Amino acid sequence: MGYKTILTVVTDEALLNSTIDHAAAVAACWDAHLEVLAFGVDRTQTGYYYAGADAIILQETLDRASKDAAELAKAARVRLGQIEGRWSIEEGVAQLADIGRHVAGRARFADMVVLPKPYGKERGVELEPIVEGGLFEGQAPVLVVPQAINPSSKPKRVVLGWNESAEALRSVRAAMPILKSADTVHVVVIDPPQHGPNRSDPGGMLSQYLSRHGVNAEIDVLTKTMPRISDILNRHVKDVDADMVVMGAYGHSRFREAILGGATRNMLELAEVPVFLAH
Repeated sequence: MGYKTILTVVTDEALLNSTIDHAAAVAACWDAHLEVLAFGVDRTQTGYYYAGADAIILQETLDRASKDAAELAKAARVRLGQIEGRWSIEEGVAQLADIGRHVAGRARFADMVVLPKPYGKERGVELEPIVEGGLFEGQAPVLVVPQAINPSSKPKRVVLGWNESAEALRSVRAAMPILKSADTVHVVVIDPPQHGPNRSDPGGMLSQYLSRHGVNAEIDVLTKTMPRISDILNRHVKDVDADMVVMGAYGHSRFREAILGGATRNMLELAEVPVFLAH
């Protein structure tokens, strides 16, 4: 088992080179085909236009997005021309409210989606629905990569957040090729339940499962000494000098079709290493 189709999405020229470099490094590692979507985004909220708004205004925003898409695709081809490997590129225009659906349609047929962090200074509002589209509707694992780090292929030390949830188990299975290639996988269990079948051996069943796949796993049981789980995980990443986090992605459907849950959002805001997510 491996990854043979890697998808990435570019919507911002400032993030284009780093996003493509990271995605290309992953594709090269797994001898995979890299697909790039270059989207010009119409960020206007059409619902706020007054009745009878001039159609010329709407057309202008679409024309601007089309121009952005063409420029992004041109810059992406230049960058892709500097790397070895198989790749393809497609350009298009999407409205902000609909971009997640477009990404999901392509993510469904990708083995992994590599994307920049959706939160931070001067990050476009479209980056969050792009991540959500790949994760929730697209049902693909998403690797979110900080811009500042150097592109890498296979992590040597991985921190795996484990809470026995269906999302965490899905992330384990989706990340199995990565876990097998790592030198050490630190399975992090935070405040395991005092009652239940696994209370005397937290993470034991998962460790057995991983070992049968040839994964060198260690169980790290931690106490919740900080208010947020993401803070504990990030601190442990530094303690063990890990270069990737694998965890389940959690979502709510109260206000939108899918919105990243608090623990997932906090992790993506603070992470200084790539975060592999599955839902």
